[in-house]
Amino acid sequence: MKRVLAIILGGGAGTRLYPLTKLRAKPAVPLAGKYRLIDIPVSNCINSEILKIYVLTQFNSASLNRHLNRTYLFPSFTDGFVEVLSAQQTPESPDWFQGTADAVRKYLWMFESLDIKHYLILSGDHLYRMDYRDFIKRHRDTQADITLSVIPVSEKPASAFGLMKIDPSGRVVNFREKPKGEALREMRVDTQVLGLSPEEAQAKPYIASMGIYVFNRDVLFDLLLSNPERTDFGKEVIPAAIDRYNLQAYLFNDYWEDIGTIEAFFEANLALTKQPRPSFSFYEESAPIYTRPRYLPPSKLLNCQITESIVSDGCILKECRVQHSILGVRSRIQSGSVLEDTLLMGSDFYEPYEQRFSQSSVAPVPLGIGENATIRRAIVDKNVRIGRDVQIINKDWVQEADREAQGFCIRNGIVVVMKNAVIPDGTII
Repeated sequence: MKRVLAIILGGGAGTRLYPLTKLRAKPAVPLAGKYRLIDIPVSNCINSEILKIYVLTQFNSASLNRHLNRTYLFPSFTDGFVEVLSAQQTPESPDWFQGTADAVRKYLWMFESLDIKHYLILSGDHLYRMDYRDFIKRHRDTQADITLSVIPVSEKPASAFGLMKIDPSGRVVNFREKPKGEALREMRVDTQVLGLSPEEAQAKPYIASMGIYVFNRDVLFDLLLSNPERTDFGKEVIPAAIDRYNLQAYLFNDYWEDIGTIEAFFEANLALTKQPRPSFSFYEESAPIYTRPRYLPPSKLLNCQITESIVSDGCILKECRVQHSILGVRSRIQSGSVLEDTLLMGSDFYEPYEQRFSQSSVAPVPLGIGENATIRRAIVDKNVRIGRDVQIINKDWVQEADREAQGFCIRNGIVVVMKNAVIPDGTII
C-alpha cells in the first residue's frame, strides 16, 4: 500500500447539509457525539495501511484543518501524512474547483511528484467501514485501469446514484449518472451477476456507484489532462472512459450510507443507538474509527433516566430524561428537561461556574440545555444555549423553514438549531 495515495473529496459548499455547514466544511461536521465525518474515510485508510492522504476542500476549511492537524500525527520514521489541500487561484488556474474531477486536476502538479501507482478517490460524507486492500487487490487482479466500488440498490433510491451495467467478468459496459424516468428503467439489470440470491436480485435490480474509485496513475492523468472541460467524475470522466479503458466493478456487500443530507445524517446518527447491534458499529476493535483525543473527564449523571442513547465524554446531566438520542462531548442538561430522538452535538468548551450564573447581558442563557426544556426530533449544533421552559417540538409539523435570525432552520421536519445559537427562555418552536 506504500504506492497508493488516497484523495478524499471534501465536497462543495455542503448545501444539502446546511446549516450544519454554515461555519465548517462538510467533512468537519460532528458525527456520533465525538467524531467528525472526515474520521470515517481517514480511519478506513489507516486500517488499510494507506498512510498518504490528501483532503480536498474549498469552503470553511479552518476547523477541518485544525482537527486533522491535532488528530493524525504519524511517527517521524514513516512517510505518512493527512493534509488538507484547499482550493486556490493561480495564474494558470484562476477558477475555484468546478467539480470532483476538477478538484483533483488542479493538484496533479503536486501528485505527480510522488512515487504513486494507484490513486484511491474517496468521498467525505459516507458512513461505512471498508478494507481498501481488498478493493485494490480486485483492481490489480483484473488488470483494471479503473475500478468502481458498487452496491446493489432498489428502485426508490436508484435515481440518486450513478448506475451501471456490467458483463459477466465484472467489466463496466454502461454508466449513467442519476438517470430519471425511462433512462432509469433502462439501467435495470439482473444483479445475480454480483452474487445476490434471486430474491435479493429482484428487490435490488440496479448496480450503483458508491463514488469510490481506484485509478491507475497514467489513466488518471490522461483522463484529466486531455479533457479539461470534464469537471465531474460521475457525470463526465467515468462515462467517457468506458470505451477506452478497462473499468471493473467491485461489490461492497456491507453497510454503507450516504449522509450528505440533513435527513440521512439525522437518521444515520440515531440508528447508532439501535439494539442489540446497530447496522454500523463504532465498537469494532479490529478496525477502529479514530478521532481527536480530548482528555475529557468521565460523564456525570445525576438521577437521570437514559434509554437507547449514546452519551459522550465530559457530559453533566442532572435529573433529566433522555430517550433514543446522542449527546456530544461536554453536553450539559439541567433538571426537568426531556430529550427524545435528538442529536445534541455538545460544546467546544466548559463555561465557568461564575459565568453560568451571572446576570450579565453577555450570556443571558447558560451554555447547554436549561431547566424544564423539551426537545424532540432535532439536531442541536455545538455551543448552543437553550433557556428554561423551551419547547423544540415542531408543534405544527412544518417540513421546511428558514429562521436563521432566530437561530434555527427546519429540514424535512427536523429542527436544526444552529451553532452558537441562543434560544431564550420560554421559546416554543
